[in-house]
Amino acid sequence: MGQSIPIVFIQLVFTLFMYTMGILFFGAALVPALVLFLKVWNATLHYGFLPRIFAIALVISTGYFIFGITLVLLVGLFRMIFNIRLKEGEYPMYSFEALKWSFCGCLFLMVHYTFIDFILLTPFANLLFRMLGAKLGKNVQFNSKYVFDASLLEIGDNTVVGGGAIINGHIVERGKLILKKVKIGKNVLLGSHCTIMPGCEIGDRAIIGASAVLLKDSKVAPRDVWFGLPAESLREKKRKEMQERNDNENKD
Repeated sequence: MGQSIPIVFIQLVFTLFMYTMGILFFGAALVPALVLFLKVWNATLHYGFLPRIFAIALVISTGYFIFGITLVLLVGLFRMIFNIRLKEGEYPMYSFEALKWSFCGCLFLMVHYTFIDFILLTPFANLLFRMLGAKLGKNVQFNSKYVFDASLLEIGDNTVVGGGAIINGHIVERGKLILKKVKIGKNVLLGSHCTIMPGCEIGDRAIIGASAVLLKDSKVAPRDVWFGLPAESLREKKRKEMQERNDNENKD
């Protein structure tokens, strides 16, 4: 019981700190929207009831998008200014690196839970992940908001991250936080709701099937197709089936 108190205390302090950061980020992101709202509020004082209600409704909806884009920029700029970047390695759960990982995750979750759905498949998604530390090629398409640990992510040109796909640069094993880069080549297709675990390397023009789970440290050869749970190579599966067929024919 006595050993759990420091851990609970650390969690409480960190939680309150992130609540404070959320208040600051959300508050700052709301400033441009509120300035616009007050200007429209004052400019429409002499309008009729319905025109004024419509104008205020428009400025509120516009303000939400202004808030979202501002939040994306604030979160990204904060990460860049302080150069917060995750390092590959294995760390205790209550180490400095683990706290830094939690902090980076919380920065991303501010956007994840408020606005990211509106920027998927737009240049704003690429801007967000680049500002959070990801190395992206040209024309990368993100159709998923479940892309975590951006500073451990590398993606080549023309790759598509399908709807609901999960990319993780972290995993917890035996009480240790493990951080590893995820490297994805050019012209890769990540199918909808597939899962890419830390340490995975995916070659150019490879395809990861829908709902496939690519286990930690998997290596996908260029142009190969992986599917299933856990994911396996279609090329390798066909090779094994052919080998078994040949072995059976030789026995006969």
